[in-house]
Amino acid sequence: MQFHHHGYLSTEPRVAAAAGTGIDRPDDLPDTMDVLIIGSGPAGAIAAAQLSQYPEVSTRLVERRPGRLELGQADGIQARSVETFQAFGFAERIIAEAYRITEMNFWGPDPENPQHIARTSRTDDDPRGVSEFPHLIVNQARVLDYYLEAAARGPARITPDYGWEFTGELTVTEDEPFPVAVTLRRTAGPEEGAERTVRAKHVYGCDGAHSRVRRAIGCTMAGDKALHAWGVMDVLYDTDFPDIRTKCAIQSHDGGSILLIPREGGYLVRMYVDLGTVAADDGGAVRDTPLEIVIAQANQILHPYTLEVRDVAWHSIYEVGHRVTDRFDDVPEGERGTRVPRVFIAGDACHTHSAKAGQGMNVSMQDGFNLAWKLGQVLSGRSPAALLDTYSAERQVVAQNLIDFDREWSSLMAKRPEELGSPDEVAEFYVRTSEFPAGFMTEYTDSMITREATGQELATGFPIGKRFKSDRVVRVSDANPLHLGHHARADGRWRLYAFADAAAPSAADSALRRWAGWLLEAPDSPVRVHTPAGADLDTLFDIKAIYQQGHHEFAITDAPEIFRSRSGPFALADYERVFATDRRDPELFDTVDIFDTRGISRDGAVVLVRPDQYVAGVFSLTDTEGLAEFFRGHLLPADHPAADAG
Repeated sequence: MQFHHHGYLSTEPRVAAAAGTGIDRPDDLPDTMDVLIIGSGPAGAIAAAQLSQYPEVSTRLVERRPGRLELGQADGIQARSVETFQAFGFAERIIAEAYRITEMNFWGPDPENPQHIARTSRTDDDPRGVSEFPHLIVNQARVLDYYLEAAARGPARITPDYGWEFTGELTVTEDEPFPVAVTLRRTAGPEEGAERTVRAKHVYGCDGAHSRVRRAIGCTMAGDKALHAWGVMDVLYDTDFPDIRTKCAIQSHDGGSILLIPREGGYLVRMYVDLGTVAADDGGAVRDTPLEIVIAQANQILHPYTLEVRDVAWHSIYEVGHRVTDRFDDVPEGERGTRVPRVFIAGDACHTHSAKAGQGMNVSMQDGFNLAWKLGQVLSGRSPAALLDTYSAERQVVAQNLIDFDREWSSLMAKRPEELGSPDEVAEFYVRTSEFPAGFMTEYTDSMITREATGQELATGFPIGKRFKSDRVVRVSDANPLHLGHHARADGRWRLYAFADAAAPSAADSALRRWAGWLLEAPDSPVRVHTPAGADLDTLFDIKAIYQQGHHEFAITDAPEIFRSRSGPFALADYERVFATDRRDPELFDTVDIFDTRGISRDGAVVLVRPDQYVAGVFSLTDTEGLAEFFRGHLLPADHPAADAG
């Protein structure tokens, strides 16, 4: 964490100084705003946290509840989400209070006594080591607390406007300064029931599976029901089942199955209990299944073990359904490129599926992360409005992939033992597909912000379009070993990781030094073309160097000036942007060489990473023209008239 560069600070360093719209932010909901977020669920909360880093943008977040969420339904936090928490500055704190999944055990009918269950296998939760971050279980309400704290602490000081709901009335009039008119209704307080209309440049509908925003823009959900019901309950218990504090998939001989997930705190556990097939003409009657029936069914499945429920924190009945919208904004495909998207939807408003894969909250957060930085770039005048078209194009594909995965996983969980190809089929599927539920299969394709696979051979371990997979390096200035990607923050900046060629860092004519000189001084350098006049050189770009040498083999002052750029009112040099490979004594330390582990060419490479942590492209150190052209495709020149989406 870096601070003091604006003067000595003795207070909480995670609270940024208020700026722009965060100064004297009105307590009451104004009549106009740049962005109106409807719903403070996972997508809405992360969008607010990201947009709080854009104080030039006026953002309001309305929520129909009168206050914070107290009990969230979702609880599974995949490793990709924890990477995201790191970027927003609260990963360590939430890890400390969460339950950590390290193994998953599988139970099935005992071959010697099929009416009893027996443990059939144990598997590592992350058998391929896809992330250094853990798989967590923590209440959704706490996740929202952390994101909303980040939003309130950001320069724009965004806090929810509780007690407002969207009525369903929404119109778009392009010739208005604030084109979207939205009718809201008070849901709490002395003015309950009162309505008013506000106007925004953009609206983000994060209002759940029954989304009124989705209906207002004419999107429909397509998909099917699996005609299978599950009872889910969070319980405090007394039991003799030995794996009650380990994630388990349990299949009985004739009583159905349970997905058991221990909860944070050491005592609470969640169970998804198989209630069997639902008749096509059920009409939702299964949702009235009494809790006592769910508990009895759980005991039947667990036999010969017993479960005594001492308290129920929450329970529900749901039917598995798989639905996704064909677009995530208000622009029909036939009109794409002819007008600016004004209204967007996210999360359950776009995709619904079973809860057993633990994907709903996680994918919703990535929806919000994906759109929010793009809105910030456009509305602050940094990027053209065409950038907003990439949101629907990127996230709709992700949602469809999720639906396909969940359909296979949930149907597998619902099978009876005799219907499986082998007793280990469920465990084998879990191991084989582990990268997907961890959140690492998302891969964005060629667009204005993701370059086609040219240059991939220079850094094979950083697949273009996928999230930046961090690894360990040593910071030269203070000899601290750390993960390269953990230094990045969700501040809207692009990351340029410059991996050096083999020349000595002090060499006068190394490939890295020539590249750094171009970036600092050349007229076509992205830093020179796109950084506003008078702004710090790191305003839009976070530029780091990673050398092949060990940190004792050179001094930080051997690195070119661009890697120690100055910022703040005192023009202080940043000494945390130069890194070395980890060449400490391998007999004493578990060392790695990031050039080897990530397949980086010894001739060097530039790995470009988007503000939402996805690799946008890989360039050689000599391809300055390609790098400049890439940024011209989605960033406006600094001297261009502010061209926001309005």
